Amino acid sequence: MDFSGRLPHAFTTPGSSSFVEFLASHAPDLLPSHRAGGPGAAGPGTSGAQLAPHATTIVALTFGNPGSPGAGVVMAGDRRATMGSMIANREIEKVFPADEFSAVGIAGTAGIAVELVRLFQLELEHYEKIEGALLSLDGKANRLSTMIRANLGLALQGLAVVPLFAGYDLARGLGRIFSYDVTGGRYEERDHHSVGSGSVFARGSLKKRWRPGLDEARAVHVAVEALYDAADDDSATGGPDSVRQIWPVVVTVTAQGYRRVPDDELAAVAAQIVAERTEQADGTRAARAGLARPTAGLAPEPPGVPPDQPDPTHQPDEGGDAQ
Repeated sequence: MDFSGRLPHAFTTPGSSSFVEFLASHAPDLLPSHRAGGPGAAGPGTSGAQLAPHATTIVALTFGNPGSPGAGVVMAGDRRATMGSMIANREIEKVFPADEFSAVGIAGTAGIAVELVRLFQLELEHYEKIEGALLSLDGKANRLSTMIRANLGLALQGLAVVPLFAGYDLARGLGRIFSYDVTGGRYEERDHHSVGSGSVFARGSLKKRWRPGLDEARAVHVAVEALYDAADDDSATGGPDSVRQIWPVVVTVTAQGYRRVPDDELAAVAAQIVAERTEQADGTRAARAGLARPTAGLAPEPPGVPPDQPDPTHQPDEGGDAQ
C-alpha cells in the first residue's frame, strides 16, 4: 500500500477515455456486474429477484418539429418500487440526467439499476474531461449498451436492468429515444416508447395521444396520462398521488438542456387529467342509466290496478233491452 500521498501509477498512465474500461482493469470488483449473487445467495426456495425492489414503468416521447427551436424529448417515470406483491417504496426516482443533453430511466432491479446509472453518468463525464468534447448521442447510447451487456450474468439470475435512454441530438436538432434488452441490444424507437411492467398499457395510451408536432406542455400532459393509464391496470405502477403529494418524475431535454418539470406543474396536469376522467365517467354512468330505463322521458302512466286484475270501479255498459 502506498502511503506517500501520490496517486497510484494507474491513475497517471495514459489510456482509454472510458472510465468503465479503466475500472475493469484496475478495480473490477467495483463494477455492478461483478457483484456476488449465486443461486442460493438469497436463501433456500427464494430468488434474489423476489427480494430485490423493482422499478417499473418509464415512458418517453418526442415533441416539436425536427430542427425547430421547440424540438426535444420528454421522459417520465412513476414513483413506485415493488418487492413481489408488496410496495417497497412509494417515492423512488427512476429518471436521471445522463449529462446535460440526455436522460436515462430505469426499469428492473432498482439497486443495480441506480448503480448502473451513476456509473454511466461518470462514464460520460470522464469522456468529456479526457477528450475535451461531448460524446455524440449515438456514442452515449452505445456506451450504455456495453454496460448493460456486462450485467448479463446477473440478468440471467433474475436481476435484470432494462433502461430507457433519450436525449437531444445536437447535430440533427431533434429528440431521439433508445431502448435495450438484457443482452445489451440497442434499438432506436420512433416517436414514443415505454418499458417496465406497465409498458403495455402505457404504449396503448401513447399511441392514442401522441401527435406529430406536439408542443412541450402537451407532451408532458401525454406522458403523465400514459402513466395514469398504466397505473389503472398495472398494480406495480404508481399513478399521481394527490393525497401524499407524490408526482411522477418528468423531465424534458431540448437544445437548452435537461430540465425537470416542477411538482406544481405536474399537480396541475394531474388535476386536469382527473377532471377529464371524472367527466367522462359521469357521462358513461348517465348513458348506462338511460339504457336501463328505455321509457325515460315519457309521461308516467297513472297508478291503477294491474292489467291482469279486474277493476272494481269499472261500470259495464248496459246494452240490449235495458238500453
